[in-house]
Formats: sequence, C-alpha cells, structure tokens
Amino acid sequence: MNKKWLIAAVVTGLTVTGSAGVYAGAKLQQIKAYLNHSLGIVVDGTPYWLKDGNGKTLTPITYEGTTYLPIRSIADALDVPITYDAANYKVRIGTGSEVTPSPGTSAGGGTTAPVESTARPVNLPKDFPIPADALIATTLDTDANGVKKVAFSYSTEETLDMMGFVYSEYVRIKRLDNASETVTASTVKITGRLGGTSPVSITGKASTARPGFNIFTVTWSES
Repeated sequence: MNKKWLIAAVVTGLTVTGSAGVYAGAKLQQIKAYLNHSLGIVVDGTPYWLKDGNGKTLTPITYEGTTYLPIRSIADALDVPITYDAANYKVRIGTGSEVTPSPGTSAGGGTTAPVESTARPVNLPKDFPIPADALIATTLDTDANGVKKVAFSYSTEETLDMMGFVYSEYVRIKRLDNASETVTASTVKITGRLGGTSPVSITGKASTARPGFNIFTVTWSES
C-alpha cells in the first residue's frame, strides 16, 4: 500500500491532468527500449522539459532507431487539445478531439455514451479523491442558480478496498451525516450528506468489460 498516495488522496485529493491510462484495454506487446537522456526538447526557441500530469520529468524513449515522445506532454507544449476515446481506443489530437455536445447528448439531440477522458469534472470539489490512472466519463457537471451538481463514473486499476478506505476517510473528515457505508474487497457503497447538507453517493465494483479494472460511480451536489 502506497502510504504517501493515501495521505495525499485523503487530505487534498488527486487532480488528474496527466496521460495515465491512455493504453488501458489496448493490446500491449513487451519490447526492449532505452531512455534517451541525451535528447533535449526546444519549443519555439525555448528549452522545454517533458512532464506528466503530476509534474514528474519524463524522458524520451528510443526504440530501433526511432525516438518516441509522450503525446500529452507534446500536445501541451504545442497547445493542441487532446482526449482519449476509451470506447474506441483512440487518442484524438487537435480539431475535433474535444467533445462539444453536452455530456450524454449527441449533436442531433439523441443520447450517447459520454466519452472517457482524464478531464476531472469542473464543479467537483477540488479535494475529492480520484486516482491518477482514472479514465472519467462525466454525465452531469453543472452550476445552475449557484447550485453545483456532478455525476460521473471512472475506471481504475486501484483496488476496491484501497479506494474504499480512501473514500471512508474522506467522508469521515468531511463529516458524513445519514451515512450508509459498505466497503469490502468486492464492493464499495457510501451514501449520505457531506457536512450534513451535500448529498453524495459513491459506488464501486469490478469491471466486467475490463478485467483487472474497477468502476466507480459518483454523484454529488451542494444541496
């Protein structure tokens, strides 16, 4: 158990901005490659250091004479939008990469499954813990008449009992009233009112579509 991660998650929450999870569910093949520490990156005449979503410095990889750079870090350097379409296992770069219709609604007004990405719901409390590898599908993210409401689900390789512990500590610190909690190695169910006013529901279960992954569904509103 990574105690540092648990402390950070419980006290401040984890903001997801990196490239973790881009390969989730894809066909992987093990190769022998090399970290290329001799290669420097310059963007518009200014040295640029490749970083992941947590600010950790990344190193280019050289494989069979070709050097590979982390796609999200390069997209950030060039100010190009990028999203991960988990449903179709595609990385979308540039124009058309962002989902323009409202979550859960197609451009024609019909209903469609929200696209998974690493984008954290805007109106979710900043300290709400989400694991770093989470792929998030947001179905509701509004601030209407001063009342924020959020509904989303995410997939992660973190275990149910670990995330159950994280969320149990989070709602304890936030004082969950009318609480109902079930946290085991196979299921997570937490409901109640944070601070006595904000309804919250957190459920977790094993993914049937992605072996080794777990699916968490969260709803929260200010009142």
